[in-house]
Parts: sequence; C-alpha cells; structure tokens
Amino acid sequence: MYFTPVIEFILYVADQQSSTNFYAEVLDKTPVLNVPGMTEFMLADNVKLGLMPEVGIAKILGNKTPNPSSGNGIPRCELYLYTDHIEAFYRRLLSAGAKEISPIQDRDWGDKVCYFSDPDGHMIAIAQKLTN
Repeated sequence: MYFTPVIEFILYVADQQSSTNFYAEVLDKTPVLNVPGMTEFMLADNVKLGLMPEVGIAKILGNKTPNPSSGNGIPRCELYLYTDHIEAFYRRLLSAGAKEISPIQDRDWGDKVCYFSDPDGHMIAIAQKLTN
C-alpha cells in the first residue's frame, strides 16, 4: 500500500481559532485535535481536514516557496463535500458567515451544488447527487 489508511488535507489559514470555529459550525463537528499549530476534523473514517496557521507553515517552508499568506483571499483549493441534506448545509454556511459564490443549482455533471468561500478564500462546494 502506498498510503496509510488515513488521508489528510490541510488548509493554510490566517487565524486558526477563527477557522476552527467556522469549520466546526459548517461541518457540525468537534475537532479531533485542536492544539496551537493544528486543528483536525474527521470527515470520514479515513479522511481528515486539517487547519494550519499560515505563519506555522511559512516557518517550515522558509524562503523555498512564496509565503502562503500572500495568497490569502485567492481561491487556492476546493473542498467538495457530498451530502444528502444540501439545503441544511447551505443554511449552515450562510449562518457561519461563508461568502456565497453560487446558489444551489443542478450541474451538468450530475450533481446539485452550491459554492461558498471560507474566511481565507478557500472554495467549499456542497453537492448532492441528482436522481434520475
């Protein structure tokens, strides 16, 4: 096997606590880890979402890459989450203060999807499979 049984996607964030509060509300989950420098949410049995402060990763990266904070507010990734309750997720995102990019719409790839951006500009797509 090439990977361990758990896969983690990490978003670099300007304010770890603010982003933790935002994702806790949006995901309706409590972090499984929340220490200075890293917050983690279990999205599925083997998938985690991590939140790491930009200042922390900048120390690791040094001057080998641009500082992640220079891209703050620019869409740098998309978190595409499937649900059977798209309207409830939509309302939670609005309540959490996410910026609506596109309302719930049927898309030609077979999903009903809405798009938002989080406080750092990362895209969040909430999708539900269309039934035939």
